[in-house]
Amino acid sequence: MSSEDAAPAAPESTTRRQWFDHSPVLRSAESRGESLDQVLDRNLGELLQELRVAFTGVQILFAFLLSLAFTQRFASLGPFDIAVYTVALLSTALATVVLIAPVPIHRIVFRRRQKIALVVLGDRLLMGGLALLIPAIGSAVLLILDVVLGRWQAIAGCSVTTLVALLTWYALPLAIRFSGDGTAPVQHHLRSARHPDA
Repeated sequence: MSSEDAAPAAPESTTRRQWFDHSPVLRSAESRGESLDQVLDRNLGELLQELRVAFTGVQILFAFLLSLAFTQRFASLGPFDIAVYTVALLSTALATVVLIAPVPIHRIVFRRRQKIALVVLGDRLLMGGLALLIPAIGSAVLLILDVVLGRWQAIAGCSVTTLVALLTWYALPLAIRFSGDGTAPVQHHLRSARHPDA
C-alpha cells in the first residue's frame, strides 16, 4: 500500500483520537493526585448528578405538555399557539431523548474499559440536551403567556426567558472559562512522598 492510499484515513483517525483524547484526564489525575480511573469515576459521578438535575426539569415540562393536549381549552387554540405548542413538544421530546442517551451508552460499553468515551459522549449529550431545553422552555412560556395575557406579553416573556437562559447557561460560563478567572493553581500531589504508608 502506498503512502498516498493511506493518507485519506489519517484525518479521520486523528479527529477520532482528538474527540476521545485522554490527555486532559491524565493532567487532571496528575494535578489532583488521583489515578486515571478515579478521575473518570469522579467525572462520571458529576455528570450523572448534572443529568439528574436537568432531567427532572425536562420530565416536568414534558408531562405538562403531554397533558395539555387533552384539556378542553386546547381545542380552542389558534394556528400560532398550535405551532408554538408543536415546537415546545418536539424540542422537549428531543431534549428528553438526548438526556437519556448516556444511559444506553453506559449499558452498551459497560465493563469494556471505555469510560473515557462514556464521559466525553455524556458531556456532549448533556450540552446538547441543555441547548434543546432553551427552545422548549421558551416556547412553553410563549404558549402559556399568549393564552393567559396576550401576544406581546408572551413575546416579551419568551424573549426574557430565552435571554436569561443563554446568558446563564452559555455566555457567563464561557466568559469565565476563557478569562481563566477562578482557576486553581496546579499542584502536583505526591502522596507516596508525603505519606509513605499510603
